[in-house]
Amino acid sequence: MIDSEGYRANVGIIISNQANQVFWCKRAGQDGWQFPQGGINQDETPQQAMFRELQEETGLLPRHVEIIGNTRDWLRYRLPGHLIRRNAQPCCIGQKQMWFMLRMVGSDNCVQLDCTAKPEFDKWRWVDYWRPINEVVVFKRRVYKSALRELAPLLFPVGNLPAQLT
Repeated sequence: MIDSEGYRANVGIIISNQANQVFWCKRAGQDGWQFPQGGINQDETPQQAMFRELQEETGLLPRHVEIIGNTRDWLRYRLPGHLIRRNAQPCCIGQKQMWFMLRMVGSDNCVQLDCTAKPEFDKWRWVDYWRPINEVVVFKRRVYKSALRELAPLLFPVGNLPAQLT
């Protein structure tokens, strides 16, 4: 679904563990790392899309996670010019994302990156909460920072927020 401004509706998924680390994934056959994410189909709510993408990209099912929150509104990023397919109709200039914060309640053994014929990721690991901001592709950094800042209070009690928020 691409809106009238050219942004594709999408969900971003941040999964945390009991140590408040986040689930960080390496794109299959590439050097880039990112959070799971994916488009919202015409007949889906953002939450339904999140659970579908979660299963497709990580093998995790709703019983393996609990939703602890989501962003209040859409967060947007523009694609670099070389990634915009100008001949596509409608033209997509970027993504608008609803971000979800999940807590992993299943074991790490529940993760299966090969649930589809063409897996999105080929490796994953738990990393420090703020590490993704500096490692994700440059054009997504502002959105990652916004999502992590907004959702951090769900993991870190007031008065015990990471230095990046104080």
